[in-house]
Amino acid sequence: MNRPEHSPLGKTSAYVDQYEPSLLFPIARAGKRSEIGIVGAPPFLGADMWTAFELSWLNLRGKPQVALAHITVPCESPNIIESKSFKLYLNSFNNTRLSDVAELKRRLRDDLSEAAWRVAGEPAGAAGSVGVRIVLPDQFDREAVQELDGLSLDRLDAECTHFTPAPALLRTVPEDGPVTEVLTSNLLKSNCLVTGQPDWGCVRISYSGAQIDHEGLLQYLVSFRNHNEFHEQCVERIFMDIQTHCRPVKLSVYARYTRRGGLDINPFRTSHPQALPPNVRTARQ
Repeated sequence: MNRPEHSPLGKTSAYVDQYEPSLLFPIARAGKRSEIGIVGAPPFLGADMWTAFELSWLNLRGKPQVALAHITVPCESPNIIESKSFKLYLNSFNNTRLSDVAELKRRLRDDLSEAAWRVAGEPAGAAGSVGVRIVLPDQFDREAVQELDGLSLDRLDAECTHFTPAPALLRTVPEDGPVTEVLTSNLLKSNCLVTGQPDWGCVRISYSGAQIDHEGLLQYLVSFRNHNEFHEQCVERIFMDIQTHCRPVKLSVYARYTRRGGLDINPFRTSHPQALPPNVRTARQ
């Protein structure tokens, strides 16, 4: 299976402007999940919600068309899709003539599904599917900007001394009794696994169970600052660390990262069935 260092990241890439699905570069989730103690089916549900801001193609008369796309990749798919390869793939539509938006949506859904569900050594063909929603220009003004809801951890004047993941900072305050609360922070930062370039995000943590110490949770989130890992992997690490050290009855972790190359990635993981959060961008995205 593909390895991150073999992806287009950090390398000079040719600009391909005619439709080419082979540009997509899937990377198996299993390797990084094994590092955080996940073997087999993960103990969470959810999806990776992408927004593509730079999507263009030609109609049959050669006139350029533009749109946004919201793409949902279920977390049970065996692969993530490396983001630069995703951008190169989207660029390959730029001088491609398509009959209509339905053809664009079909190609996106088929190609991305095949990449996300591809398994080495098995016959080609997607075992599952991704969701694709196209937003046309006459709908652009309906795309809302909204911050994550919840109590901000950033209000705390916490001393931060750890800048690589330090799950030992996570602790509960059981004497306060069980709670249900939603906590947010704009201070999540990690680095690309391959290039080391910074990835900026905000995170929303919703849980029920023993009270989690707010200052320790903020310090823990800040500890990702010098950590090299893809967005999806960071969110799963946060989920597993909180689950292991705080043992909430219910837990969900949702992060929205600022876009890079016209794409943003917004992973959501939850311990219990629930609807995905709306794919609404924050001001920094």
